[in-house]
Amino acid sequence: MDTRRRNNVTVSGPVDGPAVVLAHGFGCDQNMWRLVVPALAERYRVVLFDYVGCGGSDAAAWSEERYSSLDGYARDVADVCEALDLRDAVFVGHSVSAMVGVLAAESVPERIGALVMVTSSPCYIDDDGYRGGFSAEDIEELLAALESNYLGWSSAMAPVIMGNPDRPELGRELTNSFCAMDPEIARVFARTTFLSDSREDLKRVTVPTLVLDCTQDAIAPREVGEYVRASIPSSRLVTLDATGHCPQLSAPEAAAEAVLAFLTGLR
Repeated sequence: MDTRRRNNVTVSGPVDGPAVVLAHGFGCDQNMWRLVVPALAERYRVVLFDYVGCGGSDAAAWSEERYSSLDGYARDVADVCEALDLRDAVFVGHSVSAMVGVLAAESVPERIGALVMVTSSPCYIDDDGYRGGFSAEDIEELLAALESNYLGWSSAMAPVIMGNPDRPELGRELTNSFCAMDPEIARVFARTTFLSDSREDLKRVTVPTLVLDCTQDAIAPREVGEYVRASIPSSRLVTLDATGHCPQLSAPEAAAEAVLAFLTGLR
């Protein structure tokens, strides 16, 4: 199957510009990046795609076996990079996609030369000396609620994840994005996301890395951003003056400015 069609790949910006790949998180699709793309596409070749089972991808290509681990999503990234013959691309991953990017950069190092990790979390569950933001019981309750009533869970959780209660239109957009996903695919993606533990993977990152977090985030607390920065020697942390888990929607100018500054520094 053609990867471009399978993953609904779209490309904008100068064809000879350095490549920047934008990857969405759980329950979302490439549309979540629409507010930052214009600023990036002035100088960069911007690649957007949907993971199989999300957005405009070919859902017939989805399998629970492949997408029950982050490796399956990393294979999607590698496939997209190979289909476009990208070299030394900058991979910008939102939320769980940041960890997917870590795995992809390790599997196809010639394709990915730098990482931007937006509101990332290598592990959502608290551990000795580590604060992920949730207890194991919290996560199991979250997943049980999702599996018993996905649409109800989406309506309740999406505004919490988005934050910015004074801008309810943002919460509604994320709710609609969640609700558009097939509940069975969402169940698998959610378990893959919230039960993952990528802390050891961070130690193997050798490419330049920008870690972006927000001043307030119900999903990835500030301690997580600092943990990621400390775990990757080649990284630096920038805290955006933004709230919520999706700064590419709630603070697109600040998010784009931070990414562009990092890209300029790579030259």
